[in-house]
Amino acid sequence: MILNIAGEKKEYEEGITVAELIEAEDVETPQYVSVSVNDDFVDSADFSTYKLQDGDQIEFIYFMGGGSR
Repeated sequence: MILNIAGEKKEYEEGITVAELIEAEDVETPQYVSVSVNDDFVDSADFSTYKLQDGDQIEFIYFMGGGSR
């Protein structure tokens, strides 16, 4: 199946989960990543059971804090 990951089309096996994709994509600091599929956020508790579908649009998002002095 074809997944659109951060704007790049990639082929993966049918039934891959978000957790498996995070590992396959070698996502940096996976414990802090948020994942959106088709513009909807996936709860991190569901990463291991959420199965991706052909044509899904996936984004890995990191929230960063900051401020000014």
